[in-house]
Amino acid sequence: MISKNLKNILTFFLMLTILTSCGKDIFKKVDTRKTPTNALERAKKNVEEGRGVSARGLFGGGKTGYEFSTSNPMWRSSLEILDFIPLSTVDYSGGLIISDWYNDSSDTKNSFKITVRFLSNEIQSNSLKITVHKKACDINNNVCSVKKVKSKIEEELATSILRNAAEIQKNDKNPKKK
Repeated sequence: MISKNLKNILTFFLMLTILTSCGKDIFKKVDTRKTPTNALERAKKNVEEGRGVSARGLFGGGKTGYEFSTSNPMWRSSLEILDFIPLSTVDYSGGLIISDWYNDSSDTKNSFKITVRFLSNEIQSNSLKITVHKKACDINNNVCSVKKVKSKIEEELATSILRNAAEIQKNDKNPKKK
């Protein structure tokens, strides 16, 4: 019985020691007049100041190297080319654009979903991976099947995105004088 109590006391002191040693640098006094209370405003301020979490920052490195999507010609081009279709997921940090199911008004039984995955920021044909899924439904739309399809749409989209990205990059480097 004494050993059980001793074990509980030692465990308590060990936990207390661990918890109190971790908190000395984590909690800093903050002037709430200078720090926004709204989470979105606080996140925006952190991005503007270049603060964030990165592996380099955790191990003593400097500020994060965040690149805004507006400075990436491939990203901008993809959004411009895909503006005809509703988008369900757009994740710049993950390098992913997924459209919602889209169908032409003349063919309501078949719908398409387009996924654009960015493998690199370079304007090259191997920097993009475009996937097209087709959803075919029966006449009453009760039973549907989804399949990944290999089609010309992938090639045409990739070509259009790359061509437009090259144009955007060219215009960014040599802006027209007004």
